[in-house]
Amino acid sequence: MSNEMKRTLSLPDSISMVAGSMIGCGIFLVSADISRQVQSAFLLLLVWIVAGFVSFCGAIAYGELAANIPDEGGQYMYLKKIYNDKIAFLFGWTLFLVIQGGTIAAISVAFSKFTGLLIPAISLHHILFNLGPIHFSTQQLFAIITILTLTYINSRGIEYGIITQNLFTVTKLLSIAAIIVCGLIFGLNWGVIHSNFALSNFSFHMTDIAKISTATVGALFASISWNNITFIAGEIKEPEKNVKKALAYGVGMVVLLYVMVNLIYTVSTPLAAIQNAPDDIVAAVSMGAIFGHIGEKIIAIIIMISAFGCANGMVMAGARVYYKMAKDRLFFRNLAVINRKTKVPVNSLWLQCAWISALIVWGNYTQLLDFVIFASLIFYIVTMVGIFIYRKKFPESNKALRINSFFAIAFIVISTYIVGCLAIYKPATTLPGLIITLAGLPVYFLWNKAKEKAAAERLNNMKSAATNPIEMETETQAIG
Repeated sequence: MSNEMKRTLSLPDSISMVAGSMIGCGIFLVSADISRQVQSAFLLLLVWIVAGFVSFCGAIAYGELAANIPDEGGQYMYLKKIYNDKIAFLFGWTLFLVIQGGTIAAISVAFSKFTGLLIPAISLHHILFNLGPIHFSTQQLFAIITILTLTYINSRGIEYGIITQNLFTVTKLLSIAAIIVCGLIFGLNWGVIHSNFALSNFSFHMTDIAKISTATVGALFASISWNNITFIAGEIKEPEKNVKKALAYGVGMVVLLYVMVNLIYTVSTPLAAIQNAPDDIVAAVSMGAIFGHIGEKIIAIIIMISAFGCANGMVMAGARVYYKMAKDRLFFRNLAVINRKTKVPVNSLWLQCAWISALIVWGNYTQLLDFVIFASLIFYIVTMVGIFIYRKKFPESNKALRINSFFAIAFIVISTYIVGCLAIYKPATTLPGLIITLAGLPVYFLWNKAKEKAAAERLNNMKSAATNPIEMETETQAIG
């Protein structure tokens, strides 16, 4: 076995990774819930603009850390180098349990669900067997098969994973562009526009700021996975340049598409229809109004493509963090192995697959996702603050790679306000998320203790190896 990864990903590959990991099912689904919270088409668009602005600022600011710390593991390594092993471990712990694992599980089930619209045999209601409170359906089986397939593809080598990523990213970008073009050409409804944006229906109060902040969470988590590109920095050519560019180009493109798609929703579909879209699939309602039943089927296929591509990118990226943690002796040691032939962390990929499959069987991953929103945002804020700490801690770092501080400050201020609103207005989904993260502390101390013990044993072995020849020589002289 070899612990050397190959730097094979180009700038276009990296942009594809950013865009592909961001675009999942959220853009087609979360607008319904956002519109129910804000009760306004104008505020719905404003929420997506705010989320896009925050994401873009965060991505640009991350470019500075990506340029200065171009190692595999990305955000995990930033936290480790700026702060300490403990903070980095808590991030990796939360990432494995929920942020990455739970998100991939949810996306895989969504892929299975929309496949079921085309193949009715794949359904949550088709139960294969029961194990107490657990009901295992054909939908869950197909979701697990999806994860097994993606893990196998990525275990074959980074080139297989990125070819899959590029194919699905290009397809979903063209599909979303087609939705926008069709909406502008065929979907404009002046009656709907007048109704949704009539000044008589619009009012804004200071309390709406908090409402927008809590509603922004859904839009943020439909777009904030751009940090996945940093996890695979160890396999990107010239990461100090290309990761920064990929973040800027990829996030900028997706944010623009997201705002345009929601504009299409609001100019073609009445607000009430957006709020009450069946299964929250707003895109199906909008395209159904334009093209009828065939439009709904097309949207189902587009969502499937988006979900599969998004899951692939997250499967590929997440495994690199656990591999890096294992190299630091803060996770299972056998994960710190790179396959000699494929040059990818296969053990890390398959452990991730096993945990995601367990979440799919268990079925409560969506609740875990709600819990972790609070903790996840805190990690983003801590990392952004770390940019300024890094500059002081490592003054010798290349100042030419510095990003304008406006981006980091804007992200910190807006995200901190959102976290505060969540803590006040949604404590049921904030405190549990914090508890999940803090539960990693005793685990960290156990792993760190084992790490220190292993280091002490290695040191003793080295001392023994160094002293034994001397002892042998002394004994020889005494005998002589």
